[in-house]
Amino acid sequence: MTQEALFGDLEEAMGALKRDLLSEDGPRISTMRNYRFAILPYLPSEEFKLRHHMLRLTEELRAEGWAVLPISLQKLLIERLRRTGQDNVARLIDREKRLFARDPGRALADVSETIARQVEGPDGIAADVVRLIGDFAEQNPGLRDRSLVFIGRAGALYPFFRSSALLKHIDGKTHNIPVVLLYPGERVAHSGLRFMCQLDADHDYRPRIYP
Repeated sequence: MTQEALFGDLEEAMGALKRDLLSEDGPRISTMRNYRFAILPYLPSEEFKLRHHMLRLTEELRAEGWAVLPISLQKLLIERLRRTGQDNVARLIDREKRLFARDPGRALADVSETIARQVEGPDGIAADVVRLIGDFAEQNPGLRDRSLVFIGRAGALYPFFRSSALLKHIDGKTHNIPVVLLYPGERVAHSGLRFMCQLDADHDYRPRIYP
């Protein structure tokens, strides 16, 4: 498949998502009333094209009176690491450099294990996402049917965390606001996804996958 065809698939997915969000009957990104999640996969190499599409869609939705919350998982990861203290971050970087000089594989495994402790589980990065969505819901009480959350920059969590775990941990804590996960990876069969096009396909997904 050519890069042009893949970009066409991204445009098709964005078009389908926009139509479902602006449906006359309200957002219908999911067939389940109390599970308003959707996933929009894109190739990691299409990151900047994806951001362009999302910026344009966000502007269009806000022009229609929507409240839109973009959440950057990269930003949340950096904030979590900074909260451990600058000295700790410096030691982590220094240790990775020393291990990398001897064994790059061991260096990656070591830093992955360290960072995973900061981001995994319901009290990890998922808790930060839940907090942001809760604040967003409180700030926009009259826009529940015209509110939307985009969760992006998931590639920053590779290989420390899988996005399927994130959705499990925030399920039931999003105030029924539609949440769209922007997923760097590729679709496998009907409901499988390969994170960053590298990991084994994960078929443990309930949300609609666009298009």
